[in-house]
Formats: sequence, C-alpha cells, structure tokens
Amino acid sequence: MTALLDATGMFFKPAREAFPGALAADWAAAAALDPGAVGPDGAWRLDFRCFAVADPGGTGWTLIDAGVGPAEGPGAPWCPVPGRLPELLVEAGIDRGDVHTVILTHLHEDHTGWVADAAGRPFFPQARYVVQGAETAALDRADPVWSWVVEPLRATGQLTEIEGRHRLRPGVTLLPTPGHTPGHQSVLVEHPDGRDVLVTGDLLVHAVQLADPAVAYAHERDPATARASREELLARAAGRGAVLATAHLTRPFVEPPEVPSP
Repeated sequence: MTALLDATGMFFKPAREAFPGALAADWAAAAALDPGAVGPDGAWRLDFRCFAVADPGGTGWTLIDAGVGPAEGPGAPWCPVPGRLPELLVEAGIDRGDVHTVILTHLHEDHTGWVADAAGRPFFPQARYVVQGAETAALDRADPVWSWVVEPLRATGQLTEIEGRHRLRPGVTLLPTPGHTPGHQSVLVEHPDGRDVLVTGDLLVHAVQLADPAVAYAHERDPATARASREELLARAAGRGAVLATAHLTRPFVEPPEVPSP
C-alpha cells in the first residue's frame, strides 16, 4: 500500500469548534498522537490523502479515495486545490490506465476530486468506481459532487453501487461504516505476510477521536451512528493487530487504541 498525499491545508474552522465535545485531556492526548495537526491559534492542520493498493503480482492498482482534485473541482470553495495526485502517481510509477478500481469511502468533495475532470471525463479511464448505494441515494442532486462524480460515471457505465459488506477481491473487503455520511465505507486490506490495514476514510478525521472515539465531529451526518461505527472499527483493528490508514491525520499510518479489558 502506498500513501499519496494530495494536499495539506488548514480547516475552515478551529479544531475546538469542529469537535465541541472534546475535553482538555482529549486535546492533550491528540497533540501527543498527531502533533503535526496543531496549527497556530487553535487552527487544525490536516492532510488530504489517498491510498494505492497494488495487485498481487503487480498486474494493476486499486485506489482508495480520489483527493481534493483540480482547481476547478467541487472542493475549490474550501479545499487546498489543486491537489498533487497526478504527479504523485507518476512519481510512484502508477499509470492511470493501470488503475482498475477506485473505491470511494464516501461522496464528499475532498475525497472525490480526481474522479473526473471539468469536461466530465473519468480521470482513471479504465477504472470502475465503487461506492455504497446508500451513499448515492442520500446525495442531494444539487450537491456539486453529483454532477462531478455520479452523473458522468453513470453515463460511462463506470459507477458500481454496492450494498453492505463486499469482498472486492481476495485481500480487499469493503466495510459499511455509516454515520459520517449514510453510506460511508471503510476498507480492510489483508496482508498474508504482514499486518492488515484498515483504511478509515472520514470515520476518523482527527487524533482527538483516536484519543476518545466517543468524540463527535461537527460535520457528521449522524453522530451516534458514526460513534458506533468508529468504536466497532477501532475494536476490529485492535483485535486483528491491524494498522489504521488515515485520510486526514498528518501521519498516514497509526496504531489503533488499546481496547479496555472487560
């Protein structure tokens, strides 16, 4: 698995406003876990990251999420666009034509920017794009992601809408983790000769939620469901000895918190 840092920037509100329920001890623990996220005057510095997973035998690639995108993409009003994904793929030796699958954890603009270009052409021409059907069903047609992602991919027949847990191929399983959005999904990547990896998407957006998974994020659609999904995923990671792959922490791979003994 290769982490691809599409962009880094400051969030549009201070960290304490984004996580109003966090306590002083939570913030102290978060600063120790991810010191790079601590910006000036309480600002939240965050990364915008995708992950590329190589097929066994090197026959192709699966991309998990699609970054902030170009300057004219739907993330432009608040994301640090343009992202660097095109040049990062070149640096990593990944040809866009060799990406056969793009998994979208959810349909927010900072995770879908490089799905297509301004002309509606899929950025990965040979790929199928995989999303939960509950995610597209819940997306407002007025949302710019609808016209940037859903419409063009349906037009080309490249959008695959799944329901629930789905084994994409041996070693890659999609796990429904709703709450941040109705159809949010995370990704389990199994490594027979190493540690498994759980790609969290936006189920975990800041280390304060690693310090205390009960801490809600102000932009979660359903905080109670998001908390349950987050606690379940972190317990799964701890139980499997898996590492977490994060989209927005300033460290791409982090250890899950220890699960208290009953």
